[in-house]
Amino acid sequence: MATATEATAKKIIHSLKELEAYRNKLAKKEKKNTRIVRVCIGTGCAAKGSHRLYELFCEAAEQTGSGNGSNVVIQAKHVGCHGLCELGPIVVIDPGEILYHSVEEPDVAEIFRETVLGGRVVERLLYQDPKTEKKVKTPAEIPFYNVQKRIVLKQNGHIDPTSIDDYISVDGYSSLAKALGSMEPEDIIDQVEQAGLRGRGGGGFPTARKWRSCREAESTGEQPSDGTRYLICNGDEGDPGAFMDRSVMEGNPHGVLEGMIIGAYAIGASQGYIYVRNEYPLAVEHLKLAIDQARNFGFLGHDILGSGFTFDIRINRGGGAFVCGESTALMASLEGRTGEPRTKYIHTVESGLNGRPTVLNNVETWANVPAIIGMGSSEFASVGTEGSKGTKVFSLVGKITNTGLVEVPMGITLRRIIEEIGGGVKDGKAFKAVQTGGPSGGCIPAEHLDAAVDFDELTRLGSMMGSGGMIVMDEDTCMVNVAKYFLGFLKSESCGKCTPCREGIAQMLAILQRITSGEGEPEDLDRLEILAELLMEGSLCALGKTAANPILSTLKYFRGEYEEHIRNKHCPARECKGLFIYQIDPETCTGCGICRKNCPVEAITGERKQPHVIDQGICTKCNTCFEKCPFGAIMKV
Repeated sequence: MATATEATAKKIIHSLKELEAYRNKLAKKEKKNTRIVRVCIGTGCAAKGSHRLYELFCEAAEQTGSGNGSNVVIQAKHVGCHGLCELGPIVVIDPGEILYHSVEEPDVAEIFRETVLGGRVVERLLYQDPKTEKKVKTPAEIPFYNVQKRIVLKQNGHIDPTSIDDYISVDGYSSLAKALGSMEPEDIIDQVEQAGLRGRGGGGFPTARKWRSCREAESTGEQPSDGTRYLICNGDEGDPGAFMDRSVMEGNPHGVLEGMIIGAYAIGASQGYIYVRNEYPLAVEHLKLAIDQARNFGFLGHDILGSGFTFDIRINRGGGAFVCGESTALMASLEGRTGEPRTKYIHTVESGLNGRPTVLNNVETWANVPAIIGMGSSEFASVGTEGSKGTKVFSLVGKITNTGLVEVPMGITLRRIIEEIGGGVKDGKAFKAVQTGGPSGGCIPAEHLDAAVDFDELTRLGSMMGSGGMIVMDEDTCMVNVAKYFLGFLKSESCGKCTPCREGIAQMLAILQRITSGEGEPEDLDRLEILAELLMEGSLCALGKTAANPILSTLKYFRGEYEEHIRNKHCPARECKGLFIYQIDPETCTGCGICRKNCPVEAITGERKQPHVIDQGICTKCNTCFEKCPFGAIMKV
């Protein structure tokens, strides 16, 4: 937790020299014989009770104190998301970086006694490699981690997100000191340009080009030009299944702030905003604390690090409207107006918030900036592909063994992410598709698993990078139903301002609903493609322009499924109700009678200990028998 020094210190850092002196002071405070228990409190682990685990470890450390019979100092620390959310809660013991997973309250005493005090490993809580069945102790030995390349998430899982001292101790704010102490604004923009950083919020626009345009712009709005410029961090992450920005804000908020301050110096902004979804209370809490700490240490406010540069940040909470992830809609919301997009014949770098030149980037983009200034543009650009430099953070979810948060070098193949990091599809089922780019992205089939993950290649395949959502689907997934789900989401989230989006999405959704209920017509596929083209050409913002991607990509790669739904009134994945039937496998059925007793319409008959039969004329396809059968004898065909 934040220390008293962090909470009360005022303007103690005025230069790079003072920052280094303070870091050295922190290093001297660290005891040589310190044992640290790092408990993940990321949202995934917190949902499984990790906050209570942290409290128990704190209590154990306090009770042990100096009475442990040695000069060992024991410290419990809560940290941000480790990434391996599927196996949370995660607890790591240092020294040794021993990782325990799926930790529960009764395990705390054993971990403390055996590992923290005794130096012995609790074997049953170690990760077991599913291929070799070997138990491993450290993250470096786990495929989920060792395939990744971490830049943005480097400190997640290591530092206390509520402690500025922890951040400073790992070279935090050194890039800011370097930027303000030895670089001109144009030098910073040049470094970002040479690094090849592209916006991580979805569009992949070159970050340096946006910054330079804003720095050189004069206000073209109704307000007179007075040199005012704004900087915005977009934390309004709204894609279903996405939690990348959330985890960065929760786990390393100072990294985001440092990137924003450097960016503000580069473009000449004096005020910044972080727009965060109201559904992210822990991220808001950690950001608020980090801003207060940064002000107390002189990293925000007047005359930052004695440079004469003044900049401050405030947090604004969004109401959860997906469309407010679009830049002009977000700015309208910041101004207190309805979050609706506007036409962009005048760019926001010329006339954005309050009619002033404005730069908006998402959380991950800002978090990359300190690394670029710190390591240098050449080293950053050495990672990735020619057109997509650096790394990308993804939330890996769906029918995958290892769901979680991952950061990989641009150019890695989808296969390596899904099979090596993700551990493959759950329950030994066949991979069918992966959806990237959120609800406006596309579905990529197995034939393209060896495609490189970068901005241009994903677009070529009919999808997009998006902000980083990655949803894996198995053989039991109906691709028509997938398209319908995302269209339903976009229909509810469309602001309705422009007719192509408002009416076009509704019409496409109605067609998909007909198809999945067995009422589709062959002409519906042509209608979907015509509507998709109208949406792309006529919609006001990216929500409408990309809304057809789920349909177009599934039509391209899974057209046969659409045709099966329409011509044979059958769902090959056996997911669309009414487009498949339930049958009892006579070889598997034991005649226990459980299905017969639970059938609400008495459609099942049979003698005890004899195979039962379903009367298809009576069956309502309610799924009760499928759920109740303990032997897996009910089949969907």
